Formats: sequence, structure tokens, C-alpha cells
Amino acid sequence: SCEDTGGRSSRETLSENGTNGTVMPDTSRPLSVFGMHILAPVTAVCMLLFFLGVGGNMGTLLVFGHFQELRTTTNLYLSSMAFSDILIFTGLPLDLYRLWRFRPFPFGDFLCRFQFYLSELCTYATVLHITALSMERYLAICFPLHARRLVTKTRVQLVIATLWGVAGSTAGPVFFLFHVEGRECQPTEVGLRSGLLQAMTWVSTLYFFLPLACLCLLYGLICRKLGRTRPSPYSRIRHRHHRQTIKLLVVVVVTFALCWLPFHIGRILFSSAAWEQQTGGGNGEALFVASQNFNLAAMLLFYLSASINPVLYNLLSARYRQALRNLLQRCYSIRGSPNDQRSSLATSLPITDLHTSVRHTRPTCQNIEKASTLHTV
Repeated sequence: SCEDTGGRSSRETLSENGTNGTVMPDTSRPLSVFGMHILAPVTAVCMLLFFLGVGGNMGTLLVFGHFQELRTTTNLYLSSMAFSDILIFTGLPLDLYRLWRFRPFPFGDFLCRFQFYLSELCTYATVLHITALSMERYLAICFPLHARRLVTKTRVQLVIATLWGVAGSTAGPVFFLFHVEGRECQPTEVGLRSGLLQAMTWVSTLYFFLPLACLCLLYGLICRKLGRTRPSPYSRIRHRHHRQTIKLLVVVVVTFALCWLPFHIGRILFSSAAWEQQTGGGNGEALFVASQNFNLAAMLLFYLSASINPVLYNLLSARYRQALRNLLQRCYSIRGSPNDQRSSLATSLPITDLHTSVRHTRPTCQNIEKASTLHTV
């Protein structure tokens, strides 16, 4: 896909031969580019990320859904992003299959198309959620009175639905860029000849760089606002929380860039290689080899970004740890009644629910970026 040209689609299109103007499988090539010494550890890491990501994000949805105190506007975004991360992992089994055997593709034309569309959809949705959440944090810190009036659960739910709709419509062309031909799931000849594959690759790349620039700007303004604020004795604790959040933002933004930048560079390499082979250029093979090695690392970082958030919640949010512990205790009947568990969450840690989130605000970020909201969880 356009998203997966960095992590996926290059793997099943390695055998494309565009020198004669058609996309045909080259059966003389091995079924996998990588040897067993690479495939085995990569598969083991992917399986670990799969169980960590699906289990952790399911836990996040259960925690945020179970405890009333955690149903804040911020956590509505985080819950939707956790759902997106779970959907991303539905593509991992097929990714591993193509990593071992990029042909034949026995799952049909629809699944060939849909897997790329779904992955692109979830990627766009995650980035849009990150940007919207960061804008909310900016409003909450820099314009708290306006944020208190504008930011409500109903409006946030409407925004989330809109974000998914925009992501789905933007990713729509990807569904028509791939099909099964020659027993391989690969880009369509029309997509390559028309330049639509390259166009969607750049659209997807803009989905990364523009929000990243927006995040840097927003959090720069937040830092300036907090730096100029002279806390009164009554707001000293709140101001200290803001300062702690700012320290997290540097890590959050850098981690976001590190996990996603190789992914986008890899898909640009793939798109260039596909174009070179389709037009008869002499650099297609070299670009495919380069993109393959690059995309392997990019794929791991891509799935790492979808699995690391629950780990960050546990490491950085005492409230989340307490809520998860109480939920597990309820499931296994280790202690207390449900009412006791619910009240222990409300009393064991300072309450920073919706009202605190809107009035006093702490900047938050994204996928991996979500870490910055952890003390509001």
C-alpha cells in the first residue's frame, strides 16, 4: 500500500518485471529475499509485538471503558487510537506470510486490496487523532477558558467520527492500487502507469511530515506559555505537572519521528523502484534491494509504534497502573467488591478527570506520542 510501500508492498512486488510494460512474476527469484537467520528472529519479534500490542491495547480499552473517572476527553482519543492500533495488527500475519513467501498469494483479490486499505486507513486515523489531541492540549493550556467551553465529550466523539471518515475517504484510492496477478498481491499496472501509486505515496508522506511540523509548533507554543507563566502559591502543583509534561514531550516527539521516519523513507524508495522498473529505468533493481533491507527495520518500528503505548501508560501513569490493577483484581476476584475497587481508584490517586484535563490541561501527544498524556490517565 502507500503506507505499506515502506513496510509491506515492496515485499510482494520484488518480483515485478516492468521492463516490458507489464507487471509479471519472476519465478526465477527466491520466494523470500531474506535468509532463515533473519526470518526466524524477525518473526519471533513480530509475534512478541503482536501479543503485546493486541493484549495491551485491549487492556487500554477495558480500563478506559470500565472506570468512570477515566472517561475523559483525552482518553476518548486514546481509546480510539488503541482501537486503530489493534486493527493495524490484523495485517501482521499477512506481512509475515509475505516475508516468508511473497508468492503465491492464496487469499484472494479482495483481501489483497483490503489489507492495504485498512493499514493505510489506520495510519491516517492515528496521525489525525494525534494532531487533534495535540490541538486540544494547546487550547487547554494556552486558552483554558475557551477550552472549558468548547471541549466536551459529545464534541470530541463527533470529532473522532469525523477523523475516521476523513481517514477512510483519503485512503480510498489505495483499495484500487493493488490486486492479485500472477499469483502475487502487487500494484496494478494502471496504478503504476498513471502515477497514482506515486501520488498516494506522497499523500501518505504528507500525512506524516505536516502533522509532525504541527506538533513541533504546538508544543513549542505550549512550552513558551508555560515558561512565561509565574505560578501563584495556589497553582504551584498544577504548574509542576505542566513542567513534568513538557519534559515528556521531547521524548514523545523524538520517538514518534524515529518510529515513523524509516517507514516513510522506505515506501518512497519502493515507489521509486516500482516507477523505475515500470518505465524501464536502470536503477529499479538496486532500489528494490535497498528498500527491502530498509523496509524490514521499518516494519518492526511500525508495529513497535502500535504496541508500545500500553507499556508507556504503565511506566508513566500511576492512575493507569492502579486502574489496570483494580480491573485485573476484579476479573480474578482477588480482592474486594466492584464498588470497593472503583472507589479505590478514585481515592488512591489525585483526581485529574475531565474537569482537570480541560481547565488545567496537560499537553498530550500520539501513538507513541500518547505518552505525554499519561499523568492525566
